[in-house]
Amino acid sequence: MLKVQEIRELIKLLDSTSVSELSYEENGCKIKLRKGVVTGVAVPEVVQAPTVVPQVQAAPVKAEAPKVEAPKAEASKAEEAPVSAAINDETLHKIVSPMVGTFYAAPSPDEDDYVQVGDKVNTDSVVCIVEAMKLFNEIEAEVKGEIVEVLVKNGQLVEYGQPLFLVKAE
Repeated sequence: MLKVQEIRELIKLLDSTSVSELSYEENGCKIKLRKGVVTGVAVPEVVQAPTVVPQVQAAPVKAEAPKVEAPKAEASKAEEAPVSAAINDETLHKIVSPMVGTFYAAPSPDEDDYVQVGDKVNTDSVVCIVEAMKLFNEIEAEVKGEIVEVLVKNGQLVEYGQPLFLVKAE
């Protein structure tokens, strides 16, 4: 069962991104968070596995939408890596983020990146780390080939399914 503090951290994580919905499952406990269309606030929806406990759903929370100043919105867009035209090339394999979190290109700030453009990778090669809720998840290439492009910057927030790397598969 998820603790209240863990649910609060998930809500903060959701609010800090442009993702509008987040599903998370751990030890048979499943939580689904969705930002309200009008309120802009994450609304928890807790669902237990049917074999354990019947479904429970939290009531929507009403609050005023947070005010966003234009300069901050422009600054956050400037921090994102530019979208590559090669991302639409169907001959390239995309390594995507399996979760919402923070992208790290290296195991620590004082070490070299796991991979760079031109590096050869195997299916089990670690290409980066995505941190979610203080858990550092190593992301593997899952394909043998050559890194053609890195699509995100170190320290950038990434969303579920967001392409991170383009690989020319062998």
